[in-house]
Amino acid sequence: MTPPPSESVLITVTGKDHPGVVSRLTGLLAEAGAELLDVEQVVVQGRLTLCLLVRLSPASGTLETLLSAAKTLGVTLDFQAVDAPAASPAEAASSRHVVTAVGRALGARELHSLTQVLAGHGANVERITRLSEPHLGSVDLHIRLPPGQPPDALKHALLELSMQSGGFDVALQRESLFRRGKRMVVMDMDSTLIRIEVIDELARAHGVGEQVSRITERAMHGEMDYDESLRQRVALLRGLDASVVHQLAANLPLTEGAETLVRVLKRLGYRTAVISGGFSVAAEALKARLGIDFAYSNELEIQDGKLTGRTVGRIVNAQRKAELLESLARAEGILLDQVVAVGDGANDLLMLERAGLGIAFRAKPRLRAAADTSISAGGLDSILYLLGLTGRELLEVS
Repeated sequence: MTPPPSESVLITVTGKDHPGVVSRLTGLLAEAGAELLDVEQVVVQGRLTLCLLVRLSPASGTLETLLSAAKTLGVTLDFQAVDAPAASPAEAASSRHVVTAVGRALGARELHSLTQVLAGHGANVERITRLSEPHLGSVDLHIRLPPGQPPDALKHALLELSMQSGGFDVALQRESLFRRGKRMVVMDMDSTLIRIEVIDELARAHGVGEQVSRITERAMHGEMDYDESLRQRVALLRGLDASVVHQLAANLPLTEGAETLVRVLKRLGYRTAVISGGFSVAAEALKARLGIDFAYSNELEIQDGKLTGRTVGRIVNAQRKAELLESLARAEGILLDQVVAVGDGANDLLMLERAGLGIAFRAKPRLRAAADTSISAGGLDSILYLLGLTGRELLEVS
């Protein structure tokens, strides 16, 4: 059947992949003066799927010629008349998002649960791309939401899915230039870049662990603000030998994937920073150890080789973290949309909100719900997939 002239034709080619298939078919289309509107091709395990959206003259006989050529090439060719997309470019762009799933392994069960959530929110999956190598551990699903539908409800549903599964993380991002255009990654330190809370370790070494924990608990329940809680906790460290602090800083346990993340970011030209409510001795040690570009944190006052129980200078609290992120991006000539911020606690919330992409890493439920996305199942190197990188690309820079 030859479609009417007012309709476009979707040509689908499937079969064993080999050189010359695309060249032969597009050559015939060119000879017929066909207008190519869209094209997409994927090869999985040597099997080709090629889609060509074209506008043809109904009397040209081109489809018959293509069918004959496909037979010669050993592939199957089907075609159907389709309507041209009705959405404007602006509407189409605003409804396009990328869902990234990252886990140890993704199987049919995981993809089913994910696509079931997407279908329940009216999201149409247009393309699925494998990211990880060699195992199927991460995929991008390029989706389109119904026109005018905000992504918030879908974001929360995907967050709930990842929390229930426990085996993989799911991130939702708008498909835009800035998704792969990030230029800076800013990280919290304690329980994010490293696996411990430095102040807790120092408190235990000084025999005041329980007292410090009680103050931390009160702050978490909103009974005192961060600044006051920090002052009270640091005061309990008075008299601790500074050598204990330096020894701890020299042996900080890195979070899984931290070294890979920073190494790849540096190879790709990203700027990296630690902005922490922790202590400068530890932050500076990490800066030197990993080659991080910038480090901002609280400075413990030391006199005669002992902690005085006070800090020096302005406290790095939630507001200060956000201010430092902004000033650092401004100084480096980087847009906030190009900044990624990673943290685990409530005092990271403002920093994550200012960044183009805020990631809650193994965080409390409140921060996970407020952040752009969260990572709980994987290591810090999972962030690389959220930046749009693939396993093959990571192998090139590892």
